[in-house]
Amino acid sequence: MKRAGIDHVSSSQVRLCSGGEQQRLRFAIALLSDPEFLILDEPTQGMGVEARRNFWLSIRQDAALGRTIVFATHYLEEADSYANRIVLIRKGEIVADGTPMEVKSKSSDKIVRAHVTDIDKDKILSLAGVHSLGFANGKLEIRCSDSDSVARYLLLQTNAANLEIALAGLEEVFLNLTHD
Repeated sequence: MKRAGIDHVSSSQVRLCSGGEQQRLRFAIALLSDPEFLILDEPTQGMGVEARRNFWLSIRQDAALGRTIVFATHYLEEADSYANRIVLIRKGEIVADGTPMEVKSKSSDKIVRAHVTDIDKDKILSLAGVHSLGFANGKLEIRCSDSDSVARYLLLQTNAANLEIALAGLEEVFLNLTHD
């Protein structure tokens, strides 16, 4: 129970525990036999921020010691952050399998962000491979397949600063690869 971070509820009835505490109790029960292989379904559902962080620290320690851990989740940010390998399944068939970076690279979309005050939206939208343009968190955000040409344009033809280039997020890749 200590390993799962719930030793404080050892004398409580399960039905009186919070959802996150019940989830950690399930994890503690799964660890009782010290399995070499652990399968977890939505392991952090109902957990608070600190409990979730502690859970993933514990899982990383287990993995470092050689335990194989498979988890199913809809929290794709967690999969992106903590999984060594991600498998995306659509209608029973594997549509992507690899490291988080390999899976995210299945999408041709890149996201170029920059602080810029004076832009010609039509010119940017006419660049090869540009799919969309908008503003998020005070930055210009361009979704495109050719981030090099977009970055070159921004750096040479505008007052862009703090340029960032990123792959599409795992959630977006998931939706692209699994929708009908």
